[in-house]
Amino acid sequence: MKYLFLTYLSVFTLLSVHAQKEKMPYQNETLPINERVEDLLPRMSLEEKVAQMRIFHANIGVKSDEKGRLELSDRVIEKLKLGIAGIKNPGEHISPLAAAKLNNELQKYIIKSNRWGIPALFVTESYNGVDAEGCTKFGRPITSAASFNPELVHRVWDVVGKEARLRGMHMCHSPEADIVRDPRFGRMSEAFGEDTYLTTQMVVNAIKGVQGDYEGLGNGTHIGAVAKHFAGYGQVLGGSNFAAIEISPRTLIDEVYPPFEAAVKEARTLGIMASHGDLNGVASHGNPELLTGVLRDQWSFDGYVVSDSNDIARLYYFMKVAESPEAAALMGLVAGIDIDLYAEDSYAYLPEMVKKDPSIEKMIDRSVKRVLRTKMILGLFDNPYIDIKKVEKEVRSKASLALAQEADLESIILLKNEGNTLPLQKSNQKIALMGPLLNEDTKAAFESVAGKSTTFIADKGFELTDQNKGVPNLLHTDEATIEKMVGLAKESDVTILFLGGDEFTSKEAFFNNALGDRATIDPVGAQDELLMKVKALGKPVIVVLKHRRTLSINTISKEADAILDGWDLSELGDSSLAKIIFGEVSPSGKSPVTIPRSIGQMPFHYSMKEINFKKGYLFIENGPIYPFGHGLSYGKFEYDNITLSNKTITPTSEITVSATLTNTGKMKAKEVVQMYLKDEIGSVTRPDKELKGFQKIELSPGESKTVSFTITPKMLEFTGVTMEKILEAGDYTVMIGTSSKDGITTKFRLEK
Repeated sequence: MKYLFLTYLSVFTLLSVHAQKEKMPYQNETLPINERVEDLLPRMSLEEKVAQMRIFHANIGVKSDEKGRLELSDRVIEKLKLGIAGIKNPGEHISPLAAAKLNNELQKYIIKSNRWGIPALFVTESYNGVDAEGCTKFGRPITSAASFNPELVHRVWDVVGKEARLRGMHMCHSPEADIVRDPRFGRMSEAFGEDTYLTTQMVVNAIKGVQGDYEGLGNGTHIGAVAKHFAGYGQVLGGSNFAAIEISPRTLIDEVYPPFEAAVKEARTLGIMASHGDLNGVASHGNPELLTGVLRDQWSFDGYVVSDSNDIARLYYFMKVAESPEAAALMGLVAGIDIDLYAEDSYAYLPEMVKKDPSIEKMIDRSVKRVLRTKMILGLFDNPYIDIKKVEKEVRSKASLALAQEADLESIILLKNEGNTLPLQKSNQKIALMGPLLNEDTKAAFESVAGKSTTFIADKGFELTDQNKGVPNLLHTDEATIEKMVGLAKESDVTILFLGGDEFTSKEAFFNNALGDRATIDPVGAQDELLMKVKALGKPVIVVLKHRRTLSINTISKEADAILDGWDLSELGDSSLAKIIFGEVSPSGKSPVTIPRSIGQMPFHYSMKEINFKKGYLFIENGPIYPFGHGLSYGKFEYDNITLSNKTITPTSEITVSATLTNTGKMKAKEVVQMYLKDEIGSVTRPDKELKGFQKIELSPGESKTVSFTITPKMLEFTGVTMEKILEAGDYTVMIGTSSKDGITTKFRLEK
């Protein structure tokens, strides 16, 4: 393969020639964006337009040589002659500084290589911060959801936006606005949990943060968000990636759509990604009712819609709803998809298709306008390059690392604390740190927090899988390994077991040669056996859970003296866990999911219809292990004195509900005060209850505070028999409490 090497001199020469050209209206940054777009579009050839509707991955030939110079494959050189909508992940495996330099060179080349100097979008993703080398690693989205702190999420994603822009990125295919309710699904941790309201608050703040409250886009400090996967993707049948999605129209409107609607209307997301799947039999990538009717006609979305990986082409060869690749391309275009991600057998056919049917070009123009508009909003026509001097100073800064730990400390959930096992004292004792989720630096992190008076011994013991990235296999753990670990626990005063799952037991099941979903949700391998044998020693056992999907932790819940649930924390996660274990900070996380006893209970989210809770199952205890919103504290919180400003609400009025929260414990702590509403009688069957508000409150020992929530008519709306949003007169119960199960209640009435 031949490669092109660009020198700084050649780039400078090319840019000098380009600069001598007279500016055209679309290059005039003082003109309104729409005028600039309307000036540029008619100048472009059909082939140039279609190029602005395609994104390719940098792994087909964008890299730097041993001296850091841009190196392009012949394939990439050919693609860039006409320009391109964007490139996914250029420079993802090199340092932020090296990536910034590479992406500046790449952008210069792209601008010069196409006739109109149209820059490209460089695109990343964000699951643990920017998914690229050398950036701050934050906890995963579902971890941050456990914080129940939207302002904190905003600050985290603000850093994500800044760090991504500094390495030369412009958009991220994140956050996920999906509702995840099936823990068999391997991508569960990429979203914000099972609840519509919680997910909406987190998604809105993630988008506002990563986009710099929108102002950061044009200022060149932040990147654009692409909320995904529209719609229903988190609820594939059987939890199996690429399976069908069947969600009732009422549930779609009332529970699945709201995070996306808020992403568009409130957070002003620049992009939306369509769902891999179908929706009640209609492939999402070929669904004009969804991508145009709902998204644009109802919600007035004016950004671009991007396909998921190769999914327009898959309308033909996978979904089998199109007769040919060309028919699939037309179906995606008609539905409203503006950018084709990766495929060589979809929108690539559009120029030839226009020759046969010229009317198609109007839809192409529509999509290209959206892409060009996005690039202008981001300021790429006017300031397409990164200030290299800022990169090393501002990426992965001390402040960002401190924020990562702050987010950890607010997200860790204390599920159980029998006999006040936690916090541990920093005293003369020997503690065993063991289990398959133990990291190499866990012992050092604990030693730095506990000090010299506490002795630690550490032994990972065994791996859960062979760590095959495609289809991992479970490993057998022999008895000798277990007995060795039990021996270490016997020598110790306390044992902390690091259990759960990792990136190999819960992951994305890519289209080809990969599995990531599970048929059961019990902890894999010898984890329960290890716990039982250590517990039999009669010494305190603390379990730290690390995982990326909800697990049915029956044995852990029964046998452990204390359980801390960390999901997937930041790069400082072990230090954060140690700070909580030794009482430097009280845990304040709340579970963003219902924790079931068995996969057989699914679906099992707390907000199911009331009638779903009528029956339990034979031979299993009724209810979840832990309810949605559950999380204990080192403080002790009591709720009382719930009052309403008025016992009646109307379609044009609001009422306030208040309760007194008191910390009767001995430690300063934070509590997430949750408000749930229940419609007692409805014209359609209604949820058992729905979260409609929460506040995180910090109280010192003995301190009390009145916590108030405003109840609005909007909170009481639902989709009625005629599939229209309605308000119905009747009685409602409001609960304020510590979880979806425990709280104090009062009633009010809606009168019309």
